[in-house]
Amino acid sequence: MAWQEKLSDTRKGLHNLNSTIPDTTRAFGALGKAVKEGGTLDYKTKEYIALGMSIAVRCEPCISLHTEALIKAGATRDEVSDVLAMAIQMGGGPSMMYAAKALECYDELSV
Repeated sequence: MAWQEKLSDTRKGLHNLNSTIPDTTRAFGALGKAVKEGGTLDYKTKEYIALGMSIAVRCEPCISLHTEALIKAGATRDEVSDVLAMAIQMGGGPSMMYAAKALECYDELSV
């Protein structure tokens, strides 16, 4: 399945979840907004952290969402690659497999 299709499926699933438990998903959304808009780190740096964590916890839907956010924030392939290298260093072989998926996602979504 292509990353664009995975991203679409993720959004459909989240929409379904939002309609089922709106109070919970609204509260989670508010947390995300507060975290991304507050603090001392800029938005792109926070998304780099989120991408690294997505690789470490092996969450493909998270990889697609945070890669898309990074592309929209102007992240370059080299910058994303640095995040992937750090995720591999921290997570070993399994993180290397998911780093490859993240780079594939970046390449597909950035065209």
